[in-house]
Amino acid sequence: MESIMEEVVIVGAGIAGLATALALKRVGIRALVLEKAECLRTTGSALNLFPNAWIALDALGVSHKLTPLYPPLTTGSITDVSTGAVRQISLTGPFSGKREGPRPVHRKKLLEALAEELPPDSIRFSSQLASIETEQLHSAKDTASLAVVHLKDGTTIKSKVLIGCDGLHSVVAEWLGLSAPIHSGRSAARGLSVFPQGHGLGSSVQQFLDVGKRAGVVPLNDNEVYWFITCQGDHRTYDPSTIQKEVLEHHAPNFPSIYLDVVRHSDLCSLSWAPLMLRNPWNIVVGNVSRGNVTVVGDAMHPMTPDLGQGGCCALEDAVVLGRHISVVAEEVARALGAYVKERKWRAAGLVTASYVSGWVQQSGRNWWRQLLRVVFYSYLFVVLARGVNFDCGKLPIAKAEEGEVEAESSKLD
Repeated sequence: MESIMEEVVIVGAGIAGLATALALKRVGIRALVLEKAECLRTTGSALNLFPNAWIALDALGVSHKLTPLYPPLTTGSITDVSTGAVRQISLTGPFSGKREGPRPVHRKKLLEALAEELPPDSIRFSSQLASIETEQLHSAKDTASLAVVHLKDGTTIKSKVLIGCDGLHSVVAEWLGLSAPIHSGRSAARGLSVFPQGHGLGSSVQQFLDVGKRAGVVPLNDNEVYWFITCQGDHRTYDPSTIQKEVLEHHAPNFPSIYLDVVRHSDLCSLSWAPLMLRNPWNIVVGNVSRGNVTVVGDAMHPMTPDLGQGGCCALEDAVVLGRHISVVAEEVARALGAYVKERKWRAAGLVTASYVSGWVQQSGRNWWRQLLRVVFYSYLFVVLARGVNFDCGKLPIAKAEEGEVEAESSKLD
């Protein structure tokens, strides 16, 4: 059986895992990323990155790779499907602060931009986590512990720090004792549509509201459009053709033709349908988000519904904050992780709550008090919630000689 010793082990090579590995690299600490798949995961065709995400990507040193490819969104509209009423919204006000509006990006491009900045041997693919334990080390100086992960192929890897970035059904979060994510009562279909001759939608986001349903189309560039629909209930359809048919014939047959046309142009390989899950916000605040030298980042910590588009954005923030805390007190790992959790838990819990409330209000029924609540939401509360997307997670203290000295700098964790 193979046994390996590493400074830091990160479980999961999604957005959170790669961003965390890059944040640690920027401060001079090497990390090994374990990914159960055979290559980078591309589940989820696209995502919106709001100003808070671009601030984090600036800190990580990769934003310049993406901004030339994806123009910012400037305007949007919300259509009431039953009445035809249209409400115009601006994405350059509370959504952008002093920066440009949100930019939708291909998930694959974001993952590649992060991975390209890591050393070639940083990601170990086909590495599925089986179990976790800790091992106490006793020395003349003090008592420390190692995190020990056992992989399903029989490999054992020991590390001074273990970071779970393994998503919604996180093995690391379960080991820490965090409660399992709960069902929001809704599910979502998502896809990417391709228009070889151009879609003609410009850079405007369009949303469509009906009782118990919310849908939207988001242009990525002149030829590709990301679309989604969220519905009440627990729909678990996996066949792409079935997903497309269900949306067109059962969930959105009365939606405007512009939405239906986008769905018809779907790249079937990009389609997915899954329940929308979240972690109880109180569990994030009072639960064990870290224990000793083990913690979690991204969806492993704070799975949330997509109604504010903050899942991936918040994961990028996490990575920068964690990297900064480890760089400051790297010799005291438990203290560094505790400081990271203290800084992040209230913001994460707040975003989980705000996202859930946003979705509930937007997809509520048509009785008078629910309609009044929706008016109040869009007139006042939505603006307040939108300001959260301008959050500044801060910068990273870049290592003096980042390239070529990661091995030497890793001694900070001793």
